[in-house]
Amino acid sequence: MEAGKTGLVMEGGAMRGMFTAGVLDVLLENGIEFDGAIGVSAGATFGCNYKSKQIGRAIRYNKRFCKDWRYCSLRSLIKTGDLYGAEFCYDTLPNQLDIFDTATYRANPLKFYCVASDCETGKPVYKELETCDKNDLTWMRASASMPLASKVVEVDGYKLLDGGMTDSIPLKYFEEIGYKKNLVILTQPKNFSKSPNKLIGLMKITLKKYPALVEAMKQRHVVYNQEKEYVFSQEEKGAAFVLCPEHDLGISRTENNPAELDRVYNEGRLLAKSKLMEIKSFLKK
Repeated sequence: MEAGKTGLVMEGGAMRGMFTAGVLDVLLENGIEFDGAIGVSAGATFGCNYKSKQIGRAIRYNKRFCKDWRYCSLRSLIKTGDLYGAEFCYDTLPNQLDIFDTATYRANPLKFYCVASDCETGKPVYKELETCDKNDLTWMRASASMPLASKVVEVDGYKLLDGGMTDSIPLKYFEEIGYKKNLVILTQPKNFSKSPNKLIGLMKITLKKYPALVEAMKQRHVVYNQEKEYVFSQEEKGAAFVLCPEHDLGISRTENNPAELDRVYNEGRLLAKSKLMEIKSFLKK
C-alpha cells in the first residue's frame, strides 16, 4: 500500500460513541473523506454509517430504540445471552426499522475495518468489512460484544469478543498497513488514564476456557494507556490529528435517556465544527 493514505481511527466506549457519531456527521456534512477507516466496538457499529454516508442515522436509531428491551436491556441479556440483542441490533434494525444503505456502503471506495479480540489467543484480529453482508455484520457484532454482557461470537473459525479488550485505539495497526495520516476520534478526555479492571475475578470464572483473553484483560489498562500516549505523540509529530472530549462525557455505557444521547452527540458535533478548518488543513498537508 502506497504511503500517504489518510485514515480515520475510532475508539469504542458503548454510548460514549454518540460523541463519535456527532463528529462523523459533521465530517460527512462537509465532504471530508478518507482512504480508510477502522472502528473498535461502538466505533465500528456507529462508524459504518460514515462509509454508507447516512448522516444522522446513528443518533436517530439510538434515540428511537434506546428504551426498547430488544435493543439493550437486562431482559435481553437474560433471554438471549446478549445485553445488546444480536438479532434486533444486527438484523431487524438495519434491515427493517432504520435501513442501512448497503449499496452506498459498497460503492464507497473507503476501506472499512473493525477490530475484535480472539478469545483463544488473547490477540486482536483485524477484519476488512467489504460488503456489510451478514458475515460482516457478525464480525461487527463480535467487535462490540462486551465481556460479561455478551456471548462469544463464532465466525470464520474464530471465537471472538469486544475488540477493545486487546486493541482499543488501533492507530499503530492502521499505520502499519499504509495509513500514514490519521484522524483519531477518542471518547475519553486527554487526561483520562485507565485503571485495572475490577471485574477480573468474575472474568476468570466466566471466561475460564480462555485464559489468554483473561490475561489480556489483566493488562488492558497498561496497553490502553500506552496506546493513548502513542496517539498524542503521533499528533505532536504531525502524523495524527486527535479529536477527544474536553471532559468526561458523563454518560452510562448503556444510557437509555434520549436527551443524554443528544447531549453527547452534540458535544461531538460542536468539537468537530470548531476544528473543521484544522482538520482540512491537516489532511491536505
